[in-house]
Amino acid sequence: MTTRILPAVGDADAARSITTLLSQLPDAEPVAPVADSTQLIDTLARLAAESVDELPEIVVVHERIGPVPALELIREVALRFPAVGVILITSDASPGLFSAAMDSGARGLVALPLSYEELVSRVQAVAQWSVGVRRHLGHGGDVFTGAGGRVVTVSGAKGGVGATLTAIQLALAAQASGRGTALVDMDLQSGDVASFLDVQFRRSVVDLASITDMSPRVLADAVFRHDSGLALLLAPGEGERGEEVTDRAARQIVSALRSRYEIVVLDCGAQMSGASAAAVEMADTALLLTTPDVVAVRAAKRTVRMWDRLQIRKAEETTVVVNRHTRGTEIQPPLIQKITGTPVAGTAIPAGFKELQGAVDAGRIHELESKSTVKQALWGLAGELGLVKAPEGDRKGGRLRGDRGSVSFRRRREAGG
Repeated sequence: MTTRILPAVGDADAARSITTLLSQLPDAEPVAPVADSTQLIDTLARLAAESVDELPEIVVVHERIGPVPALELIREVALRFPAVGVILITSDASPGLFSAAMDSGARGLVALPLSYEELVSRVQAVAQWSVGVRRHLGHGGDVFTGAGGRVVTVSGAKGGVGATLTAIQLALAAQASGRGTALVDMDLQSGDVASFLDVQFRRSVVDLASITDMSPRVLADAVFRHDSGLALLLAPGEGERGEEVTDRAARQIVSALRSRYEIVVLDCGAQMSGASAAAVEMADTALLLTTPDVVAVRAAKRTVRMWDRLQIRKAEETTVVVNRHTRGTEIQPPLIQKITGTPVAGTAIPAGFKELQGAVDAGRIHELESKSTVKQALWGLAGELGLVKAPEGDRKGGRLRGDRGSVSFRRRREAGG
């Protein structure tokens, strides 16, 4: 049997050297190497969309691949493409790195400089493992191997601008259209998703923070299935425990959710943490909520500039949504767009305190009446963002400029930028 091997090597000379050696292995068929983490994920996603059989049996990741660090990239591949065996090539063959690589999902490690005998041994072992996994998948294994779900983050320019309400209604709209949807409360210290939906559940996102092997069963145990059909991953009841969710844990959790659901909506609140920053960076679409008043718009501008300085997200990749909009207000969306330097969603959310009050107080925001102008606008926003599954024969192309597609790690960081 021929073993297809995809090298992921950033340096051109190293790529040629590794490809040449791989081509000498018995029954090995190295394919054209990829130069960075983005290209690797894109390539695997494209192949997986056709069939699991189109995926290479093995991916060889060089330690200096970028822009995503090698171990994080291995974790991403292992989560989203479990039928692919990953081998790490590294100059550090210490037990510590070997353990970290295995924890990330690698199936083997080969030390530099490369040894033909060691490479043959590792490739053959990983190839046998990959064939076994595919044989299992061929008999009904429930493992997602597609391009991955769509991740949308909803952040507030400041507290009280409506980020939680927006996140919930966007998720409800996606779920109602027939898309499997997860709603995550990433406002770890003061999240209100549970209150808005009147649910009590003992597990939270914190329960996933220390888990390295995020299997579907583990994920299912932490998720609460709401009456609306939404899968909820809630913030901890004790706000101080939110610190347990590191940026690395957040990346793993978001990747795991992306592999199980078509749409993943995260309420990131107004306070930035390492976890929420990681979520915004990974998101395909990042929304920033503001109200049309001077204080909130200034806060939105500060947030956009901070995200840009910290290389979390560029202004042109962020979409501002205007909430509590009225025609009589002095600050209109075009002015907000000019001030923040970001795209502004075409759908503005009207002010509707009276129609919301009863549903919010009762914790039944999911039962908001269809005639509600706020609900109509938010579900219209979901359509604008492409979260709602269009009926057959009525699919329209086009995306907001803040939408970066369905594959994570899409943006490369500028060196020193």
